[in-house]
This record gives sequence, structure tokens and C-alpha cells, in this order.
Amino acid sequence: MTQERVPDDSSLTTDGYQSHSEQGRILLLACGALAREILDLKKRNGWDHMALTCLPAILHVHPERITQAVQEAVAKHRDQYDAVYVVYADCGTGGLLQKACAELGVEMIKGPHCYSFFEGNDIFDARGEDETTAFYLTDFLARQFDAFVWKPLGLDRHPELRDMYFGNYTKLVYQAQTDDPALTARAKDCADRMGLTFERRFTGYGDLETTLADWAKRG
Repeated sequence: MTQERVPDDSSLTTDGYQSHSEQGRILLLACGALAREILDLKKRNGWDHMALTCLPAILHVHPERITQAVQEAVAKHRDQYDAVYVVYADCGTGGLLQKACAELGVEMIKGPHCYSFFEGNDIFDARGEDETTAFYLTDFLARQFDAFVWKPLGLDRHPELRDMYFGNYTKLVYQAQTDDPALTARAKDCADRMGLTFERRFTGYGDLETTLADWAKRG
């Protein structure tokens, strides 16, 4: 079984990740924010036939750039693999990513965003109107809160703008992929900084795990 290194969050944010496995017949083209979870699933299940390439997670700050970045990555890598799967949800592209994947003939994970597929798309959808005032964090975003939320909004320089940005939210929901007390404390601190109540839900990997398991069987 191939042991792939676990990349650090800073490099996943700005640079992405390139698998060093040469055994892969299937390429998972993913968001850098999902790299740790995918590598863990690959290790636990022995999916050595699945290679992983991640685009920089910081693309989520500019979702209008995601579709083109995925198109270029598929074109770059697809001749090296029997199949390519896109591990992005819609992620704020307004359906453009799904349209591009259909034109390219590659399958992508279902869901409007990772918060939905981590919780399970059916479960998330059933919550409906009850969740309209919730702000979500995953494990990755709890670790990278400053890089993705606090600094891009300028709150490191102008904390007085906090209520202007978050005044319509009532709670922060931390969707925990792992059972890590230190990370839970970190997420709670994020809620405190935002002036929101805190709720923790242990989701595990949700539909990410079941989708990858299905793709793994096809290879």
C-alpha cells in the first residue's frame, strides 16, 4: 500500500497538491480543502489505484475561477488516466462547473457545496429553512479560518466591521470530520470571534466517502 504524505494546510491553500503515487489508474481532481480527507480514505481503504491532484483551496475565495481551473486541469491530466473524477461540488459556480464537467465527460461529486455532502446531501437538504442563518466550518476551515474568512474580509484590520458581515447569522455550525477536541476548541473560538452561538455536528466524511467508494469500484 502506498503511503502518501499529508500536506500542510498553507500549501493546500495556495499551491494545491500533486500525488506522488505512480500506480493510479483513476485521477481524483479535487479542491485542496479536501486533500487530507481523501488521503485518509485512500489509506484506510487501500485505494492505491486512485491518484490525487488538488487545486489550490484559496480558489473558493474567487469561485468564478474554479470552472476554468478544473477544465484546464482535466485537459492536462486526462490522457494519463483511465478515468478522471472531479471532487468539487458546485462551490458557488452557479452551475457552470457541472455544465463544464458534462461537456468534458467527467463525473463530479453531487451537492451544492462541501457542507452539504459532508453532512449528506439528503440530510442537509431536509434541514431547509432551519439552516438559512447558519455559518459553516469544516475541519479544514476551522484550521484556516483566518486565511479564508477573517483576513479576506479585512477583519484583522477592522474588527469593528464584524457585525456588518455576520449580523444576519445566528449560529456557527462546525461540521467535524474528525473527533479532535483541539479542533473543536478552535472552531468554538471562531464562533466567539464572530459573535455567534456554537453548534458541533460530527459528520465524518458523509457523501464524500460513499462517492469515492463507488468510483473506486469502477477502477
